[in-house]
Amino acid sequence: MAVVATGFFDGVHLGHRKVLSRLVELARSRGEESLVVTFWPHPRTVLQQDARNLRLLSSLDEKKEQLKALGVDRVEVLDFTRDFSKLSTREYLSDVLIGKFGATALVLGYDNRMGNSCSDPSSVAAVARELGLEVFEEGSLSCDGKVAVSSTKIRAALEDGNVRGASAMLGSDYSLRGVVVAGNRLGRTLGFPTANLNLYDPLKIIPGAGSYFVRVEVLGGLYYGMCNIGVKPTVATGLALTIETNIFDFSEDIYGLDLRLSFVERIRSERKFASLEELKNQLSEDRAFCKKLIQN
Repeated sequence: MAVVATGFFDGVHLGHRKVLSRLVELARSRGEESLVVTFWPHPRTVLQQDARNLRLLSSLDEKKEQLKALGVDRVEVLDFTRDFSKLSTREYLSDVLIGKFGATALVLGYDNRMGNSCSDPSSVAAVARELGLEVFEEGSLSCDGKVAVSSTKIRAALEDGNVRGASAMLGSDYSLRGVVVAGNRLGRTLGFPTANLNLYDPLKIIPGAGSYFVRVEVLGGLYYGMCNIGVKPTVATGLALTIETNIFDFSEDIYGLDLRLSFVERIRSERKFASLEELKNQLSEDRAFCKKLIQN
């Protein structure tokens, strides 16, 4: 028997955590299992609903790790296919949640929709009760008393470079993870060697172009640094987007190694400098600004 919450849970943000906290609490009080039933891949990539523009807040592995860290006993990942998308709300609740996973109760978020008609939470709750499920509904959660937290709003904040606002809604700093690959080594010639990051998950959303103060996890250690995201207009035109990080007080060879960036603050937008010397001077100012943030 299990108390269930179901949905995509992208980012496992504060709104999700409100639902998940209730899920874990209820399951423990009832002596049952807390179960999250989620999906992969994202429905938009299967149904081709503007899929080319879709970017996610968390990879599948990150999502599972985050759910487990919140005390969820069990996470089940369903393969989202076109056939699966045709299930009605009643079929999903009865055949999957009750029939397959033994659900006795359902915790619903304020925008929790399910079934091929995307039934709203009140409709879902009505069908669930008809099927014998106890239903517990959670309202929305606002950030700073203003913005109702949602994955869509977090993605928009990141696209604008507002990593602080995004992190406030997530409940933790937004992060990217990948492998360090060789770049053009321009940073080294300027006195600012950089680690060029190739993302493990290409669907992860990348914060808007600009420079950022970041935390860096590499070689089992935690460091600070400044990360530039952009196309390096000072160097040339038409270059591909890169994610390059100058790690402070660090000189190890880390090509081919795993690296994780956590975004703390945006320093400035990306711009074209008149010369490499001017760029170098700006990088010095950026580093000084970041180091003040560390001290604070």
